[in-house]
Amino acid sequence: MTAVLYAKRGSVYNDLAVDVWDEARDARLYPGPFPVIAHPPCRSWGRFAQWAKPADHERDLAFHALSCVRRYGGVLEHPNGSKLWRVAGLPRPGEPPDEYGGYSVTVNQVDWGHRAIKSTLLYIVGVPLHALPERPSPGVPVTTVERMWRGEREATPERFAIWLLQIANRVHSSLVPMCN
Repeated sequence: MTAVLYAKRGSVYNDLAVDVWDEARDARLYPGPFPVIAHPPCRSWGRFAQWAKPADHERDLAFHALSCVRRYGGVLEHPNGSKLWRVAGLPRPGEPPDEYGGYSVTVNQVDWGHRAIKSTLLYIVGVPLHALPERPSPGVPVTTVERMWRGEREATPERFAIWLLQIANRVHSSLVPMCN
């Protein structure tokens, strides 16, 4: 079993065999013990954060998601350029793993069917880099993220969700340090 934390209501994850924690279910209450795919809100962390109007507590949800990935293993997804990496001291792609065994990679969601490139950072704990599922061939964008409506821009392509699920399903508990 895999838990998806901070999923959008009505997301593609509702059609997959996962334990979905959307806003109504409140991912802050996730008790474990399953690996997670975490999609914490990114608007207060991204390139346009200065214009975002997040709820007061929203920025902290990323730290909760990070804690769950470190505790149970799995993957945290955020846009490339997210300030979370700097603030939380997460390793950048190509850097050595952190004290939790976590490392980062960059992917482009267009490779899984998104209409725009949508460059994305992933922070992964519990799955060695060499054990990641094979990536698809590079996709061809048909638009830019800026030209998409919000819902389409934020949506996770089904093939990408399945790939993230494959990562979470490969979490080996001996590789995940228990943290508080």
